[in-house]
Formats: sequence, C-alpha cells, structure tokens
Amino acid sequence: MMNEWLCASPLILISFAAVIALVVDALTPNSERTTYHFSLVSLAIALVAAIITVPANGLAFSGMIRTGGAPAVLDSVFIVGGLLTIIAARPYIAARNFEHDEFYTLVLYATSGMMLIAHAQHLLILFIGIEVMSLSFYVLAGYFRQTVSSIESALKYFLLGAFATGFLVFGIALVYSATGSLDFGGIGTAIKNHTLTFPRLFPIGIALIIVGLGFKVAVFPFHQWAPDVYDGAPTVVTGFMSTAGKAAALGAFIPVVLDMISLDEQSVQTVLALSATGTIIIGNIAAVVQRRIKRMLAYSSVAHAGYMLIGLAVANHRGLTALVFYAVAYLFMQLGAFVVLAILDRDVERSVELDDCAGLATKHQGLAAAMALFMFSLAGIPPMAGFFGKYYLFTAAIEAGYTWLAIVGVIGSMISVYYYIGVVVYMYFKDARETIWATEMSATKRLPLVVTAAAVIVLGIVPSALESLLSSFWK
Repeated sequence: MMNEWLCASPLILISFAAVIALVVDALTPNSERTTYHFSLVSLAIALVAAIITVPANGLAFSGMIRTGGAPAVLDSVFIVGGLLTIIAARPYIAARNFEHDEFYTLVLYATSGMMLIAHAQHLLILFIGIEVMSLSFYVLAGYFRQTVSSIESALKYFLLGAFATGFLVFGIALVYSATGSLDFGGIGTAIKNHTLTFPRLFPIGIALIIVGLGFKVAVFPFHQWAPDVYDGAPTVVTGFMSTAGKAAALGAFIPVVLDMISLDEQSVQTVLALSATGTIIIGNIAAVVQRRIKRMLAYSSVAHAGYMLIGLAVANHRGLTALVFYAVAYLFMQLGAFVVLAILDRDVERSVELDDCAGLATKHQGLAAAMALFMFSLAGIPPMAGFFGKYYLFTAAIEAGYTWLAIVGVIGSMISVYYYIGVVVYMYFKDARETIWATEMSATKRLPLVVTAAAVIVLGIVPSALESLLSSFWK
C-alpha cells in the first residue's frame, strides 16, 4: 500500500496542495500572498517527485491509475507549465490591480486535473480529471471579470465545454454497456476475446468519446471555439490552456488509441488522420490573415494540435513517442511566446498587434531575441526543438504508411513560416510607430523567458535524450 502511495506521490501531492491552498487562502491576509508561495513550493516538490517516479512504471489503487513512465513525464510537463504560469502571472495580474490568491489555487486545481488525466487507467478517473481541469479553465478564462472579452471567453468555453462533456459521458456509458467494464485493461480484454455484450454499441461509444475529446483538444471540425476563447482569456491563462491543457487532452487519447489497435482495423486511424489534415490546413491558413498576435497564436495552436494528432493517427509506439516529445517542446515554445505577449500587453481590452511589435529589437533586444527564438521553433526551423518534434512525427507517419499525412504536415509548416517569420520581420526590420513596449524587466519577468528559451535550445541540441527515454516506455 505504501509503495502505491509513493509511486502516485506527484498526483497525490498536487491534489492535496490544491485543497490546502483553499484553506491557506481563507486563513491568511490577501496582501501576504501566502498562496502564491505555497503554490510554488508545492509544485516544486511535486516536480521532484515526478522525476523520481519515472522508473516506477505500473498500476496502483486497484489498477485505476497508472504510475511512472509516460504519465510521470507528462506530470513534469504539467507541473513546469503551472510553475511558469504562476511566476509569469503575478506581475501580469498585479499590474492590472487584480491579483487574488484564488488565481494560484485555480492553477493548482487545473494542474491536478491534467495529472489525473495522464494517470487514468479507468474511464471514470479520466472523466473526473477532464472535469477538474475544465472547470478550473472556465473560471481562469473569465478571471478579468470586469472586461467583456474575458467574460465572453469564459461563457463560450463553458457552454461548448459542457456540450462536449455530454458527448463524452454518453460515449463512456455506451462503452460500458458494450464491454461491461470502465477499466482500459478490461475493455481491451473484451475486444481481444470478442466478448462484447453489445458489439454495435461499442464503435458508437468510441466515436462519441473521440468527439468529446476532440472538443477539448480543439481539432477539426471541433476547433471553432478555441480562437475566441484563447483571444479573450488573460494572456498567461491562454498560454497555460493552449499548452499544458492541450497536452493533457491529447494524453487522454492515448489509452483510447492503444485499445483500438487490437481491433486491427483502419477506420479510427483514418478518421484521426483526416481530422489532423483539416486541423493543420485550417489552423495555418486562418493564422495567416490575423493581425493580433494573440489570435494568430490561437489559430496556430489549432494547427499544432493537428501535428500532434498525427502521432495518434499513426497508432503505434513510435507515433506516441513523437506525440509526447512534441507536447514537451510545444509547452516551452508556445508558453514562452505568450509570456512575451504578457510583458508587452498593457490593455486588457486590446491585444498586441503586429504593428505594436515594430522596432521592438531597438529597445528591448533580449525580449525580441526570445520572441524570435520561439517563432523559429514554432515554425519548425532547425535546430530548434520544434523542428525535431515535427521530424519525429512526420517520420513516424511515413513509416506507418501515411506518407500523404506527412506531406500535409510539411505543407502546413511551410504556410506557418509566413506568419511566424512575419513577427520577426516586424520586430527587426520595421520602423516603430505607436508602441506599447515594456519599460521594466524584473527578475520575475525574466525567469519564465530564460527557462522556456533554454528548454527550446536544449531540446533542439540533444533531442535524442528525451526521445530515447520516451521510446523505452512503450517497448
């Protein structure tokens, strides 16, 4: 029993920390920001626990959660995302006179929900994790409740999220009716042994689960909500939702896809491949015409979901390895870009536009260099982390016989170069006009930029270290 608690310690620590944070918030004055420091310490301890438990690959608590392996790596991704979000958020929300301890508590709850999704070996656990994460994001999206755009973002996210949850719950019910089990292992056994109680209900249930998860990931044709929600939410929250939140939702797909492999059919893979194609093309084309950088990154986030969906469409261990690698790389390059926008953002009612970045390199060379680094990596230019993430995904697709899907990914990447490099052109080669440049760069603002930039560079220089580790989990 004790061993189970130790193996699941990262998830347990964050879950208890989120509950304790509510008590800390209630018992301490708001001016002391005790919850801020408590959240940072809790996440740091959980990060150490996640790293230590990577080798502890197995099941715990009556086989309802998985421990170690890929879930532990994803834990590290979510925790680092939470840490960087909290550090970047404090000066951002304090500058708007809206710093409340509830923000940090909500980040903890969102992180715990993501981790629960990654560890789920049972559909009920998966559902609980998705709802904990989603409910936290609904509130965080509307955190600036005095602004119309933030309220609109939260309302759209809540209504469409609740709609997606309905599909998910109905799909889970049908899968249970067909297999008599909510456990992934039990479902897989029923499929392999051909002991389905209602065989016709099973594919319908799986289809509904894919639709529900597709909404959460924002893949075609369920992507329409993402640009509006991401654009209206606070910038630091958008960065957290579009990286760690997206990685968690994609992680929920992994056990579903692994169970589908035993069916030995191509229908689900074909559906995922076609969805990836539409997501990549539509996300990139829509991003080209955007003038607001935040909305451009929102559409590009849709496109990146399509790239990661390639790993699921391939439906083999190499594809899943590439998916997790890309999720890690994407966290740092996308979150870093949103941190830069948060520093530049001065008006909650007006997002940073391309014209606002004109001549940025003349006044803030470090900020412009960091943004350029993130743009190059998102575009997939070597030797950045984004290049190797796409390389692993595309080679996995080619080896699985989906050469056409890899070609679509390459075309999408070529389109993305236009709008990513466009930001760099404005920063370095355009004359400044009216500007909203930041005038002060404190250590608190620099830290998230330094960490994300360093991670993008390191993952680009030695990508094989992480790729080899991830490959060992599915051997």
